[in-house]
Amino acid sequence: MKIIQICVQILIITTFLLIGNAIHSYAHLPIPGSVIGLVLLFLALYLRIIPLKLVDVGAKLLTAELLLFFIPSAVGIMNYPDLFGIVGIKLIIIIFISTVFVMMGTGVTAHFLSRKKVQTDDFKS
Repeated sequence: MKIIQICVQILIITTFLLIGNAIHSYAHLPIPGSVIGLVLLFLALYLRIIPLKLVDVGAKLLTAELLLFFIPSAVGIMNYPDLFGIVGIKLIIIIFISTVFVMMGTGVTAHFLSRKKVQTDDFKS
């Protein structure tokens, strides 16, 4: 029964991906369809159009197995030996710097949201 639940939840997430891809194709937006689908899923969860329990377990599974999705990319890099030279070093530096910025942004956002939650909880008391 748990396997069916996970499959249905992954199907719901995939549906949002496909809707985002369709919007991208028809509207010719510069934003990738996967990002549009992610924003739509976020809005549906935030506005409580769909409850979190409808995608929770499937999303946790996908997040836990995220590393498997990068293996084909890593193997594909072997076809481009130029990436192991100076271009590769530049790419590694760019990836490192962008990762630091993303982590800092995530930390600041989490800190802001946790402070806002504490203020909201204090206000309700």
